[in-house]
Amino acid sequence: MIEFRVDRRCGVATYLQLVQQVKQALRLGLLGPGDRLPTAREVVERTGINPNTVLKAYRELEREDLVEPRPGLGTFVRRSLAAPGAAEGSPLRADLLAWLDRARSLGLGREDVEALFQAVLDREF
Repeated sequence: MIEFRVDRRCGVATYLQLVQQVKQALRLGLLGPGDRLPTAREVVERTGINPNTVLKAYRELEREDLVEPRPGLGTFVRRSLAAPGAAEGSPLRADLLAWLDRARSLGLGREDVEALFQAVLDREF
């Protein structure tokens, strides 16, 4: 089951952070069709956010046809966004881990790596 993390200082609306985290978990194969998302009550207990915020995020995911509510049972994943190269244990992921090790050995910190990656990503896509 996914564990949501909320960063109140990042400037991104809380419900969008939840949506983004679910989509990321779907892309990485951490969540798949049939998996249940935590209930709004569970998310509220773990994060302290407003229940309406959780429900807004879940409605957005439903609108995008990624999840479906099942009355009395919870909210379940409808479809995956996973690409084979992003899955745990994929060669591409191993290459990225090796690249990160190399970047760290050259003294780059998280913010440096993020900036470099974002610059290349923006140029290529």
